[in-house]
Amino acid sequence: MADSASDAATVGGTQPAGQGSLQERFEACVSRFPDRTAVVAEDGRLSFAELDHRSDALAAALVTRGAGPETVIGLCLGRGTGLVTGLLGILKSGAAYLPLDPAHPGERLSYMLKDSGALLVLVDSTTVDRLPPGTDARALSVEWLSAPPADRRRLPPHPAGLAYTLYTSGSTGRPKSVAVPHGALPRLLDALEQGVLTGAPPGRVGWNAGISFDASVQQWLRLFRGDTLVLLDEKTRSDPAELAAAIDTHDLTDLDITPSHLAPLLDHFSPDPGRTPLRLLVGGEPIVSSLWNRLRDLAAAGGVVPVNLYGPTECTVDATVAPVADAPQPHIGAPLPGVRVYVLDARLQPVRQGEVGEIYVAGTGVARGYHARAGLTAGRFVADPFAADGSRMYRTGDTARPGPAGLEYLGRTDGQVKLRGYRIELGEIEDLLSRETDVRQVVASVRDDCPGGRGIAVHYVPGREGAGAAELLRVARAHLPSYMIPSAIVPVDRIPTTAAGKADRAALPSPADHGLDPGRERPEHVPPQSATEIMLAEVWSDVLGVGPVGVMDDFFQLGGQSLLAIRLAGRLRRARGRTVPLVAVFENPRLRELAAYLDRTRAGER
Repeated sequence: MADSASDAATVGGTQPAGQGSLQERFEACVSRFPDRTAVVAEDGRLSFAELDHRSDALAAALVTRGAGPETVIGLCLGRGTGLVTGLLGILKSGAAYLPLDPAHPGERLSYMLKDSGALLVLVDSTTVDRLPPGTDARALSVEWLSAPPADRRRLPPHPAGLAYTLYTSGSTGRPKSVAVPHGALPRLLDALEQGVLTGAPPGRVGWNAGISFDASVQQWLRLFRGDTLVLLDEKTRSDPAELAAAIDTHDLTDLDITPSHLAPLLDHFSPDPGRTPLRLLVGGEPIVSSLWNRLRDLAAAGGVVPVNLYGPTECTVDATVAPVADAPQPHIGAPLPGVRVYVLDARLQPVRQGEVGEIYVAGTGVARGYHARAGLTAGRFVADPFAADGSRMYRTGDTARPGPAGLEYLGRTDGQVKLRGYRIELGEIEDLLSRETDVRQVVASVRDDCPGGRGIAVHYVPGREGAGAAELLRVARAHLPSYMIPSAIVPVDRIPTTAAGKADRAALPSPADHGLDPGRERPEHVPPQSATEIMLAEVWSDVLGVGPVGVMDDFFQLGGQSLLAIRLAGRLRRARGRTVPLVAVFENPRLRELAAYLDRTRAGER
């Protein structure tokens, strides 16, 4: 057993060399290469000088409306140049940004705006209608920009001040907000510079993650070292073939991606041995052995440089790094510079190599805590007994086994899961369905035997009113983001329990055999009639792997889930020659509704 702080840490992460605040770093980039392209998006591109000018104008507009330290500004924007302008403008104003995904249900957006106390919400012409009514936050369009003030000098924000607040799934039934300070951002950039990029010159970085996913922070931060940020639009992100083509078209040097997103991409991506190898920053969920081996083979061929990154939102995105090519088996590696990682037992004592313990993370990236959740903060952000300086460490709830190559990730100690890179508290789904529907008992789990593949399954015992799967699905769609909507909802007579009296998820019936209660919930078959309906039925049948599809069928009742919805949107885009927003699939789940939507948009309607 280790008996010192240095032994307790997996590897002593050296303190990264500071190079100033983000504001100072951006000013240095503008001064050194004003004409270099800073942002590339579907709606155009901006040089560093142009981005500086626009974000200054927006920051001035925000300040005149009350923005400043500890105020929260919502960011509800499409994936265009305005998103980067808005984000940088908020940071320049000294305020904090709240990422709001336009595809999320209005009820969830409303809750986040009210809970955070957001002062304003930045919108554009494509998202202004997504702003829910009844909130105190005022809308401000990023498409309205005036000249910045003559005196544009501002003091950098205090390192302890709030930089962003990001909502994650909560075990209490409501999403919880992680409050991250300004000082953590340049420290993360320094850690990536030393531990991952190792002095690489500025490159072209794909912004692949959604704005409400913490991996996006790591991606847009690259702007502050002089990299060109390439925003990948929804149609590109949702189609592996399009994403592979975009890597070549935009000559990307870096791509951050989850394992679930990466696996289908590799079926279309052929590294060019004549170009600089693509750096793949893989994170968000564990890499399975088959994908790890595939990446090692690509690395050996010289086409990619894959690294595995691990870290919770509460520790500012990334805490450890593992070069994939260096080990034959998956692991999460060693701490990044400035980060301390401990693997501790129940008595907060370090475990020996080969033993299992819980991961605790300390150092420069630890967040301030959870907004307005003092009890939850106290339970997760605890004193670091090895630092002896009053600093805190974060109890991750992840388990690991220290080994010769690094930490072997083993899973969770609670009901939290990772699905396609998103962190999900199963308790939030269970609480919602118990609260909003007439069910006696409900259990959510992640299973590999859902219709359409790995997804969330809900087993429930109906209440007196006999609420069916369709009602539970309706409630889930109205309140939850797409990645948390169940793939299968199965009625059962009782929930089996273990000897300890807990729900025995392993003993629940397979969703593949029961689906969404098809015997009672699937409507009478009505054949498709119009050309659009026939095309849709063929695509649905192929994507979902089901038999004849009728116009009254529901995509999600047939086994659809968020990953399959992404595939559907990509297939429809190729069939129609124009983008089909992912949110349209969720808002028009029946085939007849989606066909009508496609016909309206083809005619130029909204």
